[in-house]
Amino acid sequence: MPDPTRPEPFPHPPPPTAATPLRVIVADDNPVVRAGLTALLSGRADITVAAEAADGRAAWEAAQRHRPDVVLLDVRMPGVDGLAALPYLVQIAPVVMLTYSRESEIVQEALRRGAGGYLVHGEFTADQLVTAVRDVKEGRAHFTHTAAGALLAQLREDRPTTPPGGPLPESPNDATAHESTPAPPNGLAISAETLSQLQSDVGQSSSEWTGRRPAAVDRSRYQLSTREAEIMDLIASGMTNHQIAAACFISEKTVKNHINRIFAKLHSTSRAEAAAKWLGTAPGSTQGRR
Repeated sequence: MPDPTRPEPFPHPPPPTAATPLRVIVADDNPVVRAGLTALLSGRADITVAAEAADGRAAWEAAQRHRPDVVLLDVRMPGVDGLAALPYLVQIAPVVMLTYSRESEIVQEALRRGAGGYLVHGEFTADQLVTAVRDVKEGRAHFTHTAAGALLAQLREDRPTTPPGGPLPESPNDATAHESTPAPPNGLAISAETLSQLQSDVGQSSSEWTGRRPAAVDRSRYQLSTREAEIMDLIASGMTNHQIAAACFISEKTVKNHINRIFAKLHSTSRAEAAAKWLGTAPGSTQGRR
């Protein structure tokens, strides 16, 4: 029998439970990009890909079924595209646009429709993408430099061109009518408060997207095979050879062989140079648009 004069030992605490992984839906019409993103995100202990989708309608249906924490959404997809699906998806979960579309009017429209971030392929690393997914769940928006630049350009256009009347304020308390929002570090992470201000400054218009899209880069002149084009897409998204091999179910040696042929066709000597040409951001690339 236990001795009543002796205190009961402290009970052993229950083992700590693992945090519930963030549930993500990946929506992109390119199956290789979807597979690559899924492999990249699923490799993190605190993230799981709940579903993939090839267009906006499938993304919305998957979001209703799985109730994700974050949706990664492409812009240009057949059928219901990303911009059309965006207002419906943001009612379910925060949405990050993850796309090759870098045009300022598309960025601004995505913000008007409720996007919590905008990442352009080729402008972020795998680690930055993972950080963006985690942060957007907590209300911290993320933009790569092209998207941030588009927003800043719009803000500058809307800024008054003449100074306000009256004398220069003597103290910060006298300038409450002209408060400013601090710039985010490196132009990538933006607080939820700043996002709200940006959405207001970019415009509150609820007009429907007209469907007038700037022309895409004409990549046919590079004469890449289907597989080479898929791998070039993944290179431009910032993936390593190891990640590309996992996404395409091929060996790293095969990836390297493909990359050598891609570099020869694009007349490039580095991943950055090849990505710039592929995305249409290299000098003189405007001649390759259609």
